[in-house]
Amino acid sequence: MSTGHVYLGCYTTGAGGEGTGIMLARRDPRTGALDEPVTVAQTPAPSYLVAHPSLSVLYAVDERETGAVAAFAIGPDQGLTPLGRDLTGGSSPCHLAVTPDGRHLVTANYGDGSVTVHRLGPDGALAGRTAHHVLGEGSKVDPERQAGPHAHEVVVESDDLLRVVDLGGDAVYALRLADGVPEEVDRTPLRPGTGPRHLAAADGYAYVCGELDSSVTVFAVDTPDGAWREHDRVAGGTEKGQLSEILLSADGRFLYVASRGPDTIATFALRDGHPTLVGEVGTGGSWPRQVTREGDLLYVANERSHTVVVFRLDPDTGLPAPTGCVRHVPSPTCVRVMS
Repeated sequence: MSTGHVYLGCYTTGAGGEGTGIMLARRDPRTGALDEPVTVAQTPAPSYLVAHPSLSVLYAVDERETGAVAAFAIGPDQGLTPLGRDLTGGSSPCHLAVTPDGRHLVTANYGDGSVTVHRLGPDGALAGRTAHHVLGEGSKVDPERQAGPHAHEVVVESDDLLRVVDLGGDAVYALRLADGVPEEVDRTPLRPGTGPRHLAAADGYAYVCGELDSSVTVFAVDTPDGAWREHDRVAGGTEKGQLSEILLSADGRFLYVASRGPDTIATFALRDGHPTLVGEVGTGGSWPRQVTREGDLLYVANERSHTVVVFRLDPDTGLPAPTGCVRHVPSPTCVRVMS
């Protein structure tokens, strides 16, 4: 098998899962097939992983009540050596990203609806927390899930502009980052009760999946004043579920939406920012928490069936087809493909 590899995040035994930490699996870039994964870092609740844009460093959240992030140096054999760990100041961090200049790590804390910024050193190590920014109030449409803000994803648009998806507040925030300190510059509301989770953007449009109402809301983002305006809204599949992931094909012609409950991936054809459902396929497991695309391959982390399943995308229809590769991974929540 070739030298490609993936890191796998999971919920560990102290966080409601069965995982042991961050796992590594060798990957055949041509077929997408994965070797049997092995644990390379025993760290608690690494439910989301991200790599530094220019250094051999991997970052992981610790998605527990007292939230934390950890940094690991990637060795020549893809093994992981701890570079440090720090608290986020928030609870249940579930997503993180690194600015393109490699200077800051930004974390979305689901529990208290906040965003944390850490400065990064020249070696990629954590170099101190610069900010802990709490979002606005929850929409309270869903009294349990929206009593307060719940930051679910942070998307870095540039070195100094962040988009934060707030499930609890039915909103997407724009934050300007100045010397590691975020300042709110815009807030795009979604329809009450949407419960936005993740977004994907390209070609002048942003697509936001609603975890609570199983919708996909499309925004036109190339507007004269820079504001996002609702452009379209469709169901995220034929059966209502808890939408978990949304992503685009490499050429931007298709949109993919994963749904927990129905355990499907819906494929939408895109034309001028309008999604049209092409079809749905089963994920080959239960509770698809995250889907990663690498070229024409999809990697689906089925959390409750403890499997990562590999699909290949049809270039004409866009539909995913299973390749036959299914790997056992305890409580998988994230697949991070590395070059």
